Amino acid sequence: MSEEAAGLGWGHINVNVSDLDRAIAFYEKLGFSVLLTGIPYLDLEQGPSPREIPEAAATALGLEAPVAGRGCIMQLGKGFPMLDLTELSLFDAASPLANRDRGIVRICLASRDLARDYARLMDEGVEFLSPPTAGKGGSAEIAVCRDPDGTLIELIELDLDRWVKVVADSA
Repeated sequence: MSEEAAGLGWGHINVNVSDLDRAIAFYEKLGFSVLLTGIPYLDLEQGPSPREIPEAAATALGLEAPVAGRGCIMQLGKGFPMLDLTELSLFDAASPLANRDRGIVRICLASRDLARDYARLMDEGVEFLSPPTAGKGGSAEIAVCRDPDGTLIELIELDLDRWVKVVADSA
């Protein structure tokens, strides 16, 4: 690892959404809470009215100015990475990425009790692609749902004893 890379740490993951309020409600079901009611470096707020992103920031993000939006920063527990939800006025109805696509296609959240979390979220109306499914050698169970805009959210419960064995066997 280069010395330059050694200083990097997690910042945030950005999820572009079509309706900020609906997205916040969904991510709160997963246990996230709003940390900041805006994204200060983009001059976005969670409030009801979109604000124009400063031209330099829009350019740095690869967006064609002028562009306006709303946003917030959410946190799961007290750790990193943070989750930036951004609603921009320029989004069209493009399909979300799927597991077969390149790039970041899903966010994975660790669960201590996947069966309980799955049941609770189903009761709250969250739709899953399948019920919890065991991975190779029983090292993990996963269940995948979608946020309101189609972003894939994987929930995983690891069996660390089996995980270590599967990793050792594959080495």
